[in-house]
This record gives sequence, structure tokens and C-alpha cells, in this order.
Amino acid sequence: QVQLVESGGGLVQAGGSLRLSCAASGETLSRYYVGWFRQAPGKEREFVAAISWSGSNTDYADSAKGRFTISRDNAKNTVSLQMNSLKPEDTADYYCAARPAYGGTYYTEDAFDYWGQGTQVTVSS
Repeated sequence: QVQLVESGGGLVQAGGSLRLSCAASGETLSRYYVGWFRQAPGKEREFVAAISWSGSNTDYADSAKGRFTISRDNAKNTVSLQMNSLKPEDTADYYCAARPAYGGTYYTEDAFDYWGQGTQVTVSS
């Protein structure tokens, strides 16, 4: 099974950018549909973005559209989330998740089988 490790979180001022990475081990990530979720303090985990195994299809939450870009490099076994124009409300723990790529699009936690440990993003105003 695949293991996922996120990195790239940190503290940034509003309007700034961060690039999160999700590195996979154990299996080739090209066999998986990958998503990013986030969980702010006191709130439920929510969908942010997802990408198909080939990278040809992407989906975003309304809060991420136009500011975040999900991409993948299957040769490097990584999926990235470029976050621009960050807002204080983007402050959360960010998680990558994966499920075997059988087709379709998925937005809910229970659709994903494998999760990383999360990386913290803090956006100051």
C-alpha cells in the first residue's frame, strides 16, 4: 500500500504563497487518484482539490478555484498544491489522500483510503 508524507507548510502573510508537496512511497503514485483536504481548528475536514492519475483532470473546491493549483509528477511520485493569494481563512492542517484510480471524481473523506499525517499552514493577517 502507498504511504503519503506532506511537506511545505508554514507561516505566511495574507496574500503570500506556499507550495505543499505530497510524496508517496511503497507504490507508484500513478496508480492513485489524489486529493488535498484541510481541517481548520474546530471545523470538519473539507475537500480542497483533487487530480486524476494522469493529471488530465482536476477538481477544486469553490474556495480554492483561481488561487490553488494541484499538479502531479508521477516520475517523482509526488503531488503538489500551489497556493497563491492566501487568506487567513486558509489557515488549517492540510492533508493529502489517495485512492486507487478506477475513474470518477471524489470529494469526500470516506472515498479515500490512504492519508498523510498533515502539514500545518498558518496565514497571518
